[in-house]
Amino acid sequence: MTATGLSTNKQEYRQRLDEQPDERIDGWAAELMRDMSIRLGVRKVLAELRHALKIDDAGLTRLFTAGGGPAAAVGKTAEGELMMPAISLRFLVPGARALLPDARAKLTEYLVESFDELVYI
Repeated sequence: MTATGLSTNKQEYRQRLDEQPDERIDGWAAELMRDMSIRLGVRKVLAELRHALKIDDAGLTRLFTAGGGPAAAVGKTAEGELMMPAISLRFLVPGARALLPDARAKLTEYLVESFDELVYI
């Protein structure tokens, strides 16, 4: 896999991510959210973000609006789960940068936790 630019395992992937500038981490995180929402759905992406960012639904909503996402776009499913448009997930990245002091580490964690999905995509 390394010939294609992918890492052979999560540890190597994390090391490669640590060498990247913030802008690349942010871009990859936003792209992953988009790709994963297409493949697995927005609710799955939000669940993974809650875990990686160590934040609850209210926190995700704050990140979304702090990143430029319209508050009116955030809602709940019929089951009461947080929902927002897939196309708007990208607002969570600048929101994380604005509100989380350790945003880079947490966005990196999100990417690493999704390593197996990245290899699939």
